[in-house]
Amino acid sequence: MSDHRPDHRPDRHHRYRRYVALGDSQTEGVGDGDDTTGLRGWADRLAERLAAANPGLGYANLAVRGRLAGQIHARQLAPALELRPDLATVVAGMNDLIRPGFDADRVAGHLEAMFAALTAAGARVATLTFPDVSRITPLARPLAPRVAVLNARIRAAARRHGVLVAETHGHPVVADPRLWSADRLHASPLGHQRIADAVAHALAVPGADDSWTAPLPPVRPHGPLDATVTELRWAATFLGPWVGRRLRGRSSGDLRTAKRPELLPVTG
Repeated sequence: MSDHRPDHRPDRHHRYRRYVALGDSQTEGVGDGDDTTGLRGWADRLAERLAAANPGLGYANLAVRGRLAGQIHARQLAPALELRPDLATVVAGMNDLIRPGFDADRVAGHLEAMFAALTAAGARVATLTFPDVSRITPLARPLAPRVAVLNARIRAAARRHGVLVAETHGHPVVADPRLWSADRLHASPLGHQRIADAVAHALAVPGADDSWTAPLPPVRPHGPLDATVTELRWAATFLGPWVGRRLRGRSSGDLRTAKRPELLPVTG
């Protein structure tokens, strides 16, 4: 790990006027705020940081929870291109990954199509790799190989189109429970901040560094009984309802639209 000094190389500092975020619930901001008070999320946090270095920045967030990669491609790419972004973030695939019919090539194909269209339109594009979900919840251990395959496809597609990748996979802190909300599917406010910092680091935003990879202060570990009770409670509270929605063909994003479909000034 580096000494966390900010990257001050002026040749790497890009100026942005229009930032557009595409994605699902993480980019929408689920886990950081709520639907009553409003969601913030890593993309909002990144936009605030970008606006500090780019006065007058316009920011749009087209993300909607529950969307699969193909739905994001079909429903968000065209509106994003109409906004003529000079910066775009594209994060998709986790909702595909946790479904039985997961196809890494199909998901990567949708991501690559979005990378290609946005970069061809002149946007600088950033994405991220996914964490090893088996380290976040033991019940997700069978998904670990899928994460590895999808991350490899993301990296390859990004290389082909000059897309920047925030490598969240592999850093031990990413599995810290304090970075995740109670459902273990969405980042907590602290987790969203770490994601924003990771993307800012990949973009070489002034003042950004790799301190987002630093571990949190240690806490007393849970005993085996506590861990078992926690797993059972999580399964009953979050996993059960999620499976129920899948069986009924429903999504958490049904009837929802983007929270910020137009470019607006960044406040906060």
